[in-house]
Parts: sequence; C-alpha cells; structure tokens
Amino acid sequence: MRVLIVSDTHGRHSNLIEALDMVQPVDLLVHLGDVEGGEDEIRLLAECPVEIVAGNNDFFSDLPRETSVQIGRYRVLLTHGHYYAVNAGIMGIAEEAGARGYDMVMFGHTHRPVIVEEKGVTVINPGSISYPRQEGRKPSFILMETDQKGEAHFELEYL
Repeated sequence: MRVLIVSDTHGRHSNLIEALDMVQPVDLLVHLGDVEGGEDEIRLLAECPVEIVAGNNDFFSDLPRETSVQIGRYRVLLTHGHYYAVNAGIMGIAEEAGARGYDMVMFGHTHRPVIVEEKGVTVINPGSISYPRQEGRKPSFILMETDQKGEAHFELEYL
C-alpha cells in the first residue's frame, strides 16, 4: 500500500499537484489539516481515497478534528496537532496516541517534518507542502509504503 501524507497546504495546491505527479499511483492521500476550504479540490486531485482532518486555520469547516484509520496492520490517529501542543514537543501526542492504543500518530501544524519512534508509537509529521519552516525551507511530504510482510516504511520527500 502506498500512502501520500501531506499537511498545511493553506489553500495552495500547486505543490500538492507536483507531489502527486512524483509519487502516483497512491492508494490513499492523508491530509493533516489547514486546507483552508480546499478539501473538495484536494479530493478531486487525489484520484484515490482521501482522509482529511481540520487544522487550526480551517474555520467553519465540517472536517473532523481527528480521526482513526487502519493502514494495513497499523491503527493510526490522524490529527492536526494543535490540540496536543506539538509546537512544544511531540512527547505529549506520542503518549496520548499510545494510551489510546494507536500504533502511529500523524499530525501537522509545526510545518517541520518528523519521523520518529516515541514511547512505542511511530510519530509522523510531513512538514508543510506550502510553507515549510525547517532548515532549508523546502516543501516536504512523506510517502508511506507497506512491504509484503506488512511493515511500514517512510520516505521523507522534498520538492
């Protein structure tokens, strides 16, 4: 299974289109919030199932604050992250995900990519595909693939 993980498009879709062109085909697109009204366009662009959660800039949105998905053998919590104070660190969101029985948590909000294991939980942040804040400030996303044994592998990609 191939999963494109993005966040923080903030209504700008040109980089998302470029990322989709780079990695197609994908089986699932995960968007971790701050779509700013672009959810319908994102669903059309993806040409696959899409999971989107609301970010702190998704005012008046009907998107869920967080959701749970099953990706292969992994139970995954999807959230934007602002309710878990992720700007102060990832330990809190990792502990919460673990306490609730998740194998992984995926979040955005910080605009900085992360792929780490904390407290037995895989913690994923693709950074921002539109407004990156990490050193070098390159738009980023993550491609998750599961192998024949069901193991997840993550590749941090830059535009």
